[in-house]
Amino acid sequence: MISNNTHLLENLTTVVVVLDAELRVVYLNAAAEELFGLSLRQANAIALANLLPGDNRLLIGLQKVLASGESRIEHEINIYVPGRGEMQVESTITLLPAIDGEAQLLLEMVRGDFQYRVSRDEQLQIQQQVMRGLAHEIKNPLGGLRGAAQLLEKQLDSSDLKEYTQIIIDEADRLQNLMARMLGPHQLAENTHFNIHEVLQRVRQLVEAECDTRLLLISDYDPSVPDLYANFDQVLQILLNIVRNAVQAMNGVGEIILRTRVQRNRAIGQTQHRLVACIEIEDNGPGIPKKLQDTIFYPLVTSRSEGTGLGLYLAQNLAQRNQGAIEYVSQSGQTVFSLFFPLERNRMEQTGGE
Repeated sequence: MISNNTHLLENLTTVVVVLDAELRVVYLNAAAEELFGLSLRQANAIALANLLPGDNRLLIGLQKVLASGESRIEHEINIYVPGRGEMQVESTITLLPAIDGEAQLLLEMVRGDFQYRVSRDEQLQIQQQVMRGLAHEIKNPLGGLRGAAQLLEKQLDSSDLKEYTQIIIDEADRLQNLMARMLGPHQLAENTHFNIHEVLQRVRQLVEAECDTRLLLISDYDPSVPDLYANFDQVLQILLNIVRNAVQAMNGVGEIILRTRVQRNRAIGQTQHRLVACIEIEDNGPGIPKKLQDTIFYPLVTSRSEGTGLGLYLAQNLAQRNQGAIEYVSQSGQTVFSLFFPLERNRMEQTGGE
């Protein structure tokens, strides 16, 4: 039954797992392979309990359906996926018709935080639009303020008084620079095809030049990742901002892993893509404070007294300009920022398709 509908299941964003009566894996669709980080060949015949250690509510539900034959829906189940951390899912469990006398279970799982993530992304876009409008409104009067201070300075004979006008000019310049950074690049991006590993190696060189041997940068690259079609300099800036944030969070001491992978059937924002490049920056630092986790991509949000709070705001802004997105998971000892870019459009650009 599953084999006849495999082409349909492979295009679902819902995680689909088929288990035998011993709760061992018989089938995973593409979304399930992405969740577990394993192919069907690697996961075949592995007990689900080994893939999802921890909370046994899901396993109990599977056993109840196996015993009663009645479908079951489980809400707000917290599962732990090795390498991905804890997440909340909604699950549906159904007993499939027996094949050769062997019972099978169909397990469907949907990330419980998906709607929250979409809502948060929409709020972030609104916040960015408001801040860009506010930056424009502030930037224009600052030019007039600076000009007036310069004219006043020319009329003053006292060097003591000129110190005050210079303070006004310096602060106006500082705020102008801040507004310019909030507005981001105004020119249209010139996209090219490039290998993401070239960008990551450039990031490594820059960061290693700024740090000492107490910081270890580890490369974990998938050489099969296709070329991206995006703006090289902007992608470089995105990755630099994220890596430098990690370095600062760890005070320059620790490990940062630069990882690349290809993912299938992945949503970026509200758009579903069949093929996506995923670039991960993982550090073993203290993690993002809980009070900042919902607002970390907002402008002027920072946990450092000397920080401007613009690094991640600009990174997310630039990612969106390149049809990408940034997500993260964070706990003490492990923070992973994931940068996603669609690859179908890249292939069409390379082949001249519509």
